[in-house]
Amino acid sequence: MPVSLSAIRAAQRRIAGGVIVTPCPESIPLSEITGARIVCKLDNFQRTGSFKERGARNALLRLASDRRRRGVVAASAGNHALGLAYHGKLLGVPVTVVMPDYAPLIKIATCERLGARVLIRGRDFAEARAVADQLVAAKGLTYIHGFDDPDIIAGQGTLGLEILRQVPDVDAIVCPIGGGGLIAGVAVAVKSLRPRVKVIGVESAATGNFAAALRAGKPVRVPRRATLADGLATLTVGANAFALARPRVDEVVSVGEDAIALAILRMLELEKTVVEGAAAAPLAAMMAGKLAHLAGRRVALVVCGGNIDPAILSRVIEQGLVHDGRLTRFTAVISDRPGGLAELCRVIAGCGASIKDIAHDRAFSGPDVSAVNAVCTVETRNRAHIASLHRALRKNGFPVR
Repeated sequence: MPVSLSAIRAAQRRIAGGVIVTPCPESIPLSEITGARIVCKLDNFQRTGSFKERGARNALLRLASDRRRRGVVAASAGNHALGLAYHGKLLGVPVTVVMPDYAPLIKIATCERLGARVLIRGRDFAEARAVADQLVAAKGLTYIHGFDDPDIIAGQGTLGLEILRQVPDVDAIVCPIGGGGLIAGVAVAVKSLRPRVKVIGVESAATGNFAAALRAGKPVRVPRRATLADGLATLTVGANAFALARPRVDEVVSVGEDAIALAILRMLELEKTVVEGAAAAPLAAMMAGKLAHLAGRRVALVVCGGNIDPAILSRVIEQGLVHDGRLTRFTAVISDRPGGLAELCRVIAGCGASIKDIAHDRAFSGPDVSAVNAVCTVETRNRAHIASLHRALRKNGFPVR
């Protein structure tokens, strides 16, 4: 079944009241750091923290009554599973989700809390899908594809309709690409109503599904690599999604892991909102200069989800602080006699830096038994502050490396 503007509008009417119309506010700080006039479509505000609810509810409501009674199954790394679990519970449809073993723990736990039956099977999406297909054959469950089912794509397209209504002067929409269902739905909606609006996709350099499909002229399998944007790690773009998106998407760029991590930190600090890696990809592309031609234009960033593992988030924050020069580590050689450490601390404090941790290393400090390596983790303001601190330490007789 082709996905048309009428199908997307029908999906919008169908899911109304069950899925939040999320805000799309202007961001002054993100505009300042990117040079574009940024608005953020905050679909991380959905009840399960992701845009996937749109398609999930639409697909469930489109099921015949006998299929609803038997239940549905899906293979998913998390957000599609969350959307199905939540709306399946609301609509009385039993839901089974098969997750690959790399699925974030927060998404597994939330799915179970929402009442879904969760099976952890397989090293990647393909292996999880094989287990789901077995359940279809054995139990008569209906499989709902997370990014290539036409009803899913139509549901995701409602996000595009909302942006056009909320931001009438939008020039470009920058959207993450994994399996392609979101950008396909958004592109159909946007290009049908306002063809001049640019639709731009952003991939993780560790996935690259859509770019690989463009090179091959068809969806191809891309080996999975570890990425912060786990929601984009689908192995391949969907066939239906690719057919819809290929003629409608104006540009596709990719971003690396460092850029994604920094974008997560910027969203947290500047927008006061928690996002997962996939949702940070559009901002990462803007910050990395991949879309410099959008300077001065009204740009909507699709913030597609906020389900990041807290343990990963803490690591991302620390890495971002290191990138900004706000957290540094160095080794200083100090006297192992009384007063050596106190003098080191005095110099650091005198420079306005804050000590977070100090560890003594005697075993590998060299032949001078009266000296010891002090491994210091220090909070600083920026990279210039780090350089000033190092100069002060050397001036006061503390070799630094």
